[in-house]
Amino acid sequence: MKEVRVRFAPSPTGALHIGGVRTALYNYLLARKHNGKMILRIEDTDQNRYVPGAEQYIKDALKWAGIEIDEGPDIEGPYTPYRQSERKEIYAKYAQQLLKEGYAYYAFDSADELEAMRNRLKTQKGANPQYDSTTRMEMKNSLTLIEGEVNEKIKNGEPYVIRLKVPASEEVELIDLIRGKVTVSTSQIDDKVLMKSDGMPTYHLANVVDDYLMKISHVIRGEEWLPSAPLHVLTYKFLGWENEMPAFAHLPLLLKPDGKGKLSKRDADQMGFPIFPLNWTDPKTNELAEGFKERGYLPEALINFLAFLGWNPGTEQELFTLEELCNAFDIERIGKAGAKFDIQKANWFNQQYLRAKTDEELGHILMADLKVNGIDCETERANAIANALRERITFPKDIAELGKIFFIAPQSFDEKIASKKWNEEAIAVMTSLKEEVKKSDELTAKTAASVLEKTTTSLGIPQGKIMQALRLALTGGASGPDLMITMALLGSDEVSSRLTYALNTLGGK
Repeated sequence: MKEVRVRFAPSPTGALHIGGVRTALYNYLLARKHNGKMILRIEDTDQNRYVPGAEQYIKDALKWAGIEIDEGPDIEGPYTPYRQSERKEIYAKYAQQLLKEGYAYYAFDSADELEAMRNRLKTQKGANPQYDSTTRMEMKNSLTLIEGEVNEKIKNGEPYVIRLKVPASEEVELIDLIRGKVTVSTSQIDDKVLMKSDGMPTYHLANVVDDYLMKISHVIRGEEWLPSAPLHVLTYKFLGWENEMPAFAHLPLLLKPDGKGKLSKRDADQMGFPIFPLNWTDPKTNELAEGFKERGYLPEALINFLAFLGWNPGTEQELFTLEELCNAFDIERIGKAGAKFDIQKANWFNQQYLRAKTDEELGHILMADLKVNGIDCETERANAIANALRERITFPKDIAELGKIFFIAPQSFDEKIASKKWNEEAIAVMTSLKEEVKKSDELTAKTAASVLEKTTTSLGIPQGKIMQALRLALTGGASGPDLMITMALLGSDEVSSRLTYALNTLGGK
């Protein structure tokens, strides 16, 4: 087996879509599984759509996700440069080869002439008019003009493009590693532009030339490129590289959570979840789109989630480290059907990875967030609070959000709970308990349980009847971590103080 060399080739026309991250991930997993190389190639030939900052955003996003690049614009490799805008002369050379051998031709048609052709064909044939073997001889190109006219137009600087001369009525076959054998008639393929009038290549020429020269073994890309694949096969054939073609794998679409249609930024915005890996500020509108990182998703959780959007390991295992994903990955286990982007599943992955962190790691997150709000907390106490909250968190910010009850006494109380549970029995227990806890030298979860049991037993009131009222008095709400652990973390003085405030506020002084 020849060396596995894969490439992720995004266009710097905006933020990297999360689907692009999945494409990069699958390329990376295949490369690492076979000890191959992962190449980043920037496809910036469309200068009209180029967005400043987009290339750096792509690099930053991949780095955050843990997708390492072996060769690229900032990493020296044997096939530099890795930006297509810096490879114009290379593409021009191969475009000339295709022209010389009769596989391409110059076309001088203006935009108005092309539009007139399309309108004429719509009237004659109906839908899908195209510049192809049936129409090219009616147009202004080097196939219909005499050689002298062609040379004169080029000499005078008249704008032109170079088009691929697609043969009429032939079958083009390719084997897709995901979809199997694909056969397309050349009658369905138009004479695509290979070189634009600005001297830049289109994707169709540039990707074939670069993949060949960079010795790419596998092209793993989105399903939207499948219709263009036969055209690329023809280009390999015309350039004499048919036996050096990479293996193709066209990934299934990412669908909306309900499975009805392709996932878009608008869908994500409407449903309240990110679509980009990192924060992205649109340079035209200055609109900020929040990223998965800033929303609180851990990179390892997001990567695990993305890996399962179209691929499965064939086992019951769901949680994988990146190294485990590399070892388990197999292109043949990628499905053809679109994958639903279930954000709740992404949240579940985030929960699992966050809860797997040590108390010290979670405590560090808590202390950092508290410090931003001007609250100091000792390391040991922060770790203990993190431990108490770990089963209730989905995002890192949840630790401080849920943990604030340990630092800020409630100033108000859940009225619904108060109306149901704050009664004479609750008042009796709280009144006695606020005095009893003061007698404990050190309030642990065990001693808190003992004091509460002693209090309720002496009053002849079942604990079950007053537990929600107790939580209400201590936290202001109806839910939270284990109540005895909560009391221990608050300490006897704070517990007594909060019970006193609740009695004064809710009644029962």
